[in-house]
Amino acid sequence: MSTTRRSFLISTGVATATGALLRPRLAHAMQTPEGTFTPIRRNVGFFTMRGGTIGWLVSSDAVVAVDSQFPAEAAACLAGLDARSGGRQVDALVNTHHHGDHSGGNASFRGRARHVIAHRTADEHMRNPPGGQPPADQLFPDTTFTDSWSGDVGDERVRARHYGRAHTSGDAVITFEQANVVHMGDLLFHRRHPVVDRAAGATMRGWMDVLDRTVADHAKDTVYIFGHAAAGLPVTGTFTDLERFRDYLGAVLELADAQLRAGHSAEEVLAMRDPLRGFEEYGPFGQQGARESLTCAVAEVQAGM
Repeated sequence: MSTTRRSFLISTGVATATGALLRPRLAHAMQTPEGTFTPIRRNVGFFTMRGGTIGWLVSSDAVVAVDSQFPAEAAACLAGLDARSGGRQVDALVNTHHHGDHSGGNASFRGRARHVIAHRTADEHMRNPPGGQPPADQLFPDTTFTDSWSGDVGDERVRARHYGRAHTSGDAVITFEQANVVHMGDLLFHRRHPVVDRAAGATMRGWMDVLDRTVADHAKDTVYIFGHAAAGLPVTGTFTDLERFRDYLGAVLELADAQLRAGHSAEEVLAMRDPLRGFEEYGPFGQQGARESLTCAVAEVQAGM
């Protein structure tokens, strides 16, 4: 059963002559950053600039954004939404989770978004980030849910589902049901090592289950928007990409388990730098870090041993 704070149905330099000539253009470029809007289908698409991918819906009678990147990037996204909608107010801003590269631009939507929606735990983490400080200026959700939320926005139905702990403990999968497009947020890192935020309740085993349940709940021809992708790779894909990432998570856990059971110390396991066998496209493991996948796999395995 969903719970909300407000139950609703969305109805809708050098002082030379050359320098003087260049400065206005440089200033204009700094004041008006640009991103890329890419349509997918049925009025739904994605925006890329800096930070986690933003999803969007723009139709004759509705505007929705999923995630907000950072303040300047959010402002650039809003300018593009305005150009496409004739300046229509944003019916809903939905945050997939609390991380700053996905919610740091929320404040740019102040006065522009009718509602800000997120999972209850994501909202709590925005207000009190585990291990960090909240941003100086933030627009927090006014509507939260525990299991799911849905709203009719124009001729589209938008649904947010929380399947359980994964990348954090407050991740939501956002589905544009008529368009058959799903925004995964950081539940999908495409062919790159992910961030595993154990301080915020992440669990790699739980993450695998969330990916399985997401695939089961959607059609084979669903288009998925990913939070991040390796350089040069697309930020959209199919259920096979979710399954590949699930298998990657399982392989990292299996590697950590096998090495620890063979008598290797955690330090020896974490010193491994070669790419994961069978998943070489993800690249070599990096330096140890609290949110690095191998580090978190070792901690998760040790906790269960």
